[in-house]
Amino acid sequence: MKYIDEFQNPELARRLFDEIRATVTRPWALMEVCGGQTHTIIRHGIDQLLPDEVELIHGPGCPVCVTPLEVIDKALEIASRPDVIFCSFGDMLRVPGSDRDLFQVRGEGGDVRVVYSPLDALKIAQQNPHREVVFFGIGFETTAPPNAMTVYQARKLGIRNFSLLVSHVRVPPAIEAIMTSPRCRVQAFLAAGHVCSVMGMGEYPELAERFKVPIVVTGFEPLDILEGIRRTVRQLERGEHTVDNAYPRAVRPEGNPAAQAMLADVFEVTDRAWRGIGTIPASGWRLSERYRDHDAEHRFAVGGITTREPAACRSGEVLQGLIKPNECPSFGTTCTPRTPLGATMVSSEGACAAYYLYRRLGVTPTPLEASPVV
Repeated sequence: MKYIDEFQNPELARRLFDEIRATVTRPWALMEVCGGQTHTIIRHGIDQLLPDEVELIHGPGCPVCVTPLEVIDKALEIASRPDVIFCSFGDMLRVPGSDRDLFQVRGEGGDVRVVYSPLDALKIAQQNPHREVVFFGIGFETTAPPNAMTVYQARKLGIRNFSLLVSHVRVPPAIEAIMTSPRCRVQAFLAAGHVCSVMGMGEYPELAERFKVPIVVTGFEPLDILEGIRRTVRQLERGEHTVDNAYPRAVRPEGNPAAQAMLADVFEVTDRAWRGIGTIPASGWRLSERYRDHDAEHRFAVGGITTREPAACRSGEVLQGLIKPNECPSFGTTCTPRTPLGATMVSSEGACAAYYLYRRLGVTPTPLEASPVV
């Protein structure tokens, strides 16, 4: 399949590993921002096949994982109401709130439905005019445009029983928060290609210059990751700190202007809490005043919910790259995909889930001649 088989070629992977080994002369710590990239890295053993000098730190790029606990509790409160049809992508249903999850709400009689697009939820609202339909809108810049479009369509079509519970976050402020943390060890970033396909690369040069870190826009297949690492290590070794696009087949410097225009119309930038991390200024979106009638938090008056993270869950440290998942005492014991303490163990992009699926048995990658990069 085009752009799949070509970017999982073992021989090309071997060459990239060799080039990285030949380039690196000292220790470097790189953060991959996206949880999808983390899963590729762990699944294929890329981090274990790299030279010891190159450390990959897993970042906060899992949209499910960074959705704050109070927003999950707001979703549970809304979904429990008898007049509500609550729609969500499937990976949110097992994310733990303070005392239950959306699966449990559904088991207790709540009308919780899995959809594959926010437009599916809008269609349900059209089919059920006497009930309130809420879509759980989470994620980074990648999923924000279709959610914005759905709210735009609801207003245009006069569908008044549709609303959006918003928890959208933005990558550049998160990079700034990571770099200003006193515990930060990150020396370079592999930026998320799908985010840049929407927003472009315009916000990154200032960050690269201010913090003196290379930022390489990277895709999600094994060879994408390795090429991003190769370019990043080359910059670090040369003392450079520029923004480089290693994913040109999907990313243009200007991004997608139509998607950006839709975001600017429907949303406005706001401070946003990140689960396990805290509030990051200007790191999220909320519905603008023009579309406030479709804001589920406003409509159902759940803005006052406050929560406290479970002490045993160290997912916040995982999301900041301060510890690896298997360094948490709860990992694989009291915290598993069936009994998760935090979203990083549930999400298909969560670092804890990746370690549980691919590394909990402590299997060492096979030699490069039989590399799992296939």
